[in-house]
Amino acid sequence: MLAILAVLAGMVGAQHAAPLQEPIVLRAATVLDGRGGIRHNVDIVVRGGRIAGIVPRGLLAPGTRVIDLGDRSVLPGLIDAHAHPVWYFNRQNRLHTPSDGDTPAQSMLAAAANAYATLMAGFTTIQSVGSRSDADLRDWIATQGLPGPRILTSLDPITDPRISPDSLRALVRQRKAQGADLIKLFASASIREGGQQTMSDSQLVAVCGEAKALGLRTLVHAHSAAAVRAAALAGCTQVEHGIFVTQDVLSLLASRGTYFDPQCALVFQNYLDNRARYLGIGNYTDSGFAAMERALPLAAQDIRMALATPGLKVVYGTDAVAGAHGHNAEDLICRVEKAGEAPMHAIVAATSLNAEALGVADRIGAIAPGLEADIIAVDGDPLRDITALRRVSFVMKSGKVLRNDM
Repeated sequence: MLAILAVLAGMVGAQHAAPLQEPIVLRAATVLDGRGGIRHNVDIVVRGGRIAGIVPRGLLAPGTRVIDLGDRSVLPGLIDAHAHPVWYFNRQNRLHTPSDGDTPAQSMLAAAANAYATLMAGFTTIQSVGSRSDADLRDWIATQGLPGPRILTSLDPITDPRISPDSLRALVRQRKAQGADLIKLFASASIREGGQQTMSDSQLVAVCGEAKALGLRTLVHAHSAAAVRAAALAGCTQVEHGIFVTQDVLSLLASRGTYFDPQCALVFQNYLDNRARYLGIGNYTDSGFAAMERALPLAAQDIRMALATPGLKVVYGTDAVAGAHGHNAEDLICRVEKAGEAPMHAIVAATSLNAEALGVADRIGAIAPGLEADIIAVDGDPLRDITALRRVSFVMKSGKVLRNDM
């Protein structure tokens, strides 16, 4: 009760002292708080871009601005730990490449459109890994009013397995100086090329050790069990993909506290559905597409095995590329329907657990007092029907309402 009174007193003070801080109240029938909790029939008080409190209905002063979300389910803004917003299909309906004639301005407009689609789908934060042009997209969203999710970026990933450990350490320092939020590196080949380990154990130790010394997290692209094992032993923060992972390696990840980010279906199905737009570019060959078709049924099996591994932190990232932006919730649906994950567990993975993995749990990832007001609502109950996450009808980011379909 004291906490409730404090919230209400603060609201009164704000109304008299600072009109720009006038609270917004979201009236919610059902709130999934992102940490596994559920609350019913509450008012979420938002002031100054943050959640000031959560109080039972009926305690607010007359005249308070209320947005009634009706019977919609309210959740924290979703987080995608692995996305590529600068990937897009050009006006020739092909994957954009640096040599296709598009200007930098045209490419940035396409990236902005992808960011907007992602935000409208309920993803208020993404981790982009990576491209140098991410920096401009990140900064214009953060400071210039461009509508899009909050972005953390690795800038260009580290990919060359021929570089010496000392040179790799220098590259990590360079990325830090360029403004990278984290380091992305490739420890294995693409799934289209077999996924075998490409960086040596000593190279991985060099990159992940240097990043840790500089206060940066590391995300490692790794498909083979050997590459995943090497990344865990090197002290890297998070491993992506792991399509050929084994139970002993998953147990190693759990014992080392390494986050694991497998994909369920979206990235593979998107490539297959858009085959004509990718085919013939780089390693998007007939054999590469055959490899992805073979990998698709393995993906849900891997996630099922990962979820059954005691202590393993299975986060949520889609690897959304051209064609997938705005469909980022599809892997949550796949994880529930194909891998047997409990809906609440999947939602926590895409909210508070992802926030922890990204190092921003003190800012976002839950509906709780003091955190930024990243709040969405969906039509339906995702605990009963996970496909409700496709039906986002309200989006608030940092206290600003960006979508409200009545």
